[in-house]
Parts: sequence; structure tokens; C-alpha cells
Amino acid sequence: MTAPVTDFQVGLDELPKEFAVFPLTGALLLPGGRLPLNIFEPRYLAMVEDSLANGRMFGMVQPDKRLARGDTGPGLYRTGCLGRISSFSETDDGRFLITLAGLIRFSIVEEIEMQSGYRRVRGAFAGFAHDLTATTSNDDAAPILNRPVLLAALRRYFAHTGVDANWDAIETMPDHALVVTLCMACPFDAEEKQALLEARDAQQRAQALLALLEINAFDSGHDNDSKAS
Repeated sequence: MTAPVTDFQVGLDELPKEFAVFPLTGALLLPGGRLPLNIFEPRYLAMVEDSLANGRMFGMVQPDKRLARGDTGPGLYRTGCLGRISSFSETDDGRFLITLAGLIRFSIVEEIEMQSGYRRVRGAFAGFAHDLTATTSNDDAAPILNRPVLLAALRRYFAHTGVDANWDAIETMPDHALVVTLCMACPFDAEEKQALLEARDAQQRAQALLALLEINAFDSGHDNDSKAS
């Protein structure tokens, strides 16, 4: 059964203070973005089931390879993004195919007791309130990028990486949606994706995206260690 969920709005006072996190290297969720996930590990199946029964929310966060491994798993970056399950389906072999809609970034205050094998944190949203009003489809919003320059860099990057893009869709996509989509979809490494997540605002993120496209378009030795396992 597939269960689509309509657009969802939430206020700061409605956000959970404690929630599950899904640590996944290279998986970037941004406010306003939508991240498809194939859930098959028992602990994360339990996490999705618990989330569906209790607000549909959990956080995405990347492991930080600079930190030592702890009792609950690898060390984590301190900034992640809270998402809400916007659609889900269950396969015949017991997997969940879900789409996670990005709501707001969070800072990890502390890690708390695990539940059913998955990790949980106490999070803080201070400094990220503007994420709740960020849009990926507002045509009236002020420009956040020099679009011709970004598209030229994107063409070079896709040519270098062998990506066959749908340019009709790209060229008609609003600026905010384009930046969010490219940040999430391009195969940058984990540190680069974390930098995009931690960008102060949409304009700074667009500038960081442009820089990464230009750097990686000419870096033949670029080591993409962000493949999810």
C-alpha cells in the first residue's frame, strides 16, 4: 500500500525535542528537499514503523570520519536535517520505500538511549527557524544565484562525470528548487555535502554549490567516498 502525504507545515513549538536519527554517509537532506530511501535493515525498519506511529519524523545525519567510534556507532556530525515521511510503500519482501521531506536543520545536543537498535538524539533548532519558511518553488523570491554561470558550470561538471541530464527540466526549475536538487543529487563527497548542509542560507549554499561544481569538473582525482552502504 502506498500512502502519500500532502504538503506539511509545522511550527518550531511543534517539533520533537528527541527523535531518531539515520546516520548515512553521502545522503544529504535539505529543508524543502525530498530524499527517497530504501529501508531494509531491521533496526531502521523499526525506526520507520515507530516514526509512522508518532509524527512521521526522524533526522538524517552523516557519520564524521574524524571522530572515534562510540558504543552506539560512528561519531556523527553535529548538524543534521529533520525530515517527515511524506510517502511510503511496503514491498513484498518486507522493505520500506519512503520519501523523506526535509523540514529544518538541527544541532545534536546529546545522544540518548537507543531504541530497537536505532540511534536517538536530543536536538536543538536554534538558529535554523528560517528553514521552516524556506521554499524550493517560489518564483517571486529574490534571485539567489547567477543562473547562466551556474548552468555553464553544471554542463562542464556533467560532461566531466558522464551524467546525462534532463536539461529541459533543469532549465525550467526555479532557483531554490534547482539548488536544493543539485546539492542533494550530485555525487559530492561527505565533507562537501556537509558544507552544503551547514551553509548559512540559500544564497551561501548556491555559492558553495557553484564552487564545488567548478572544482570537481576539473579534478580528475576526485575521490567520492560518499557512496551509501
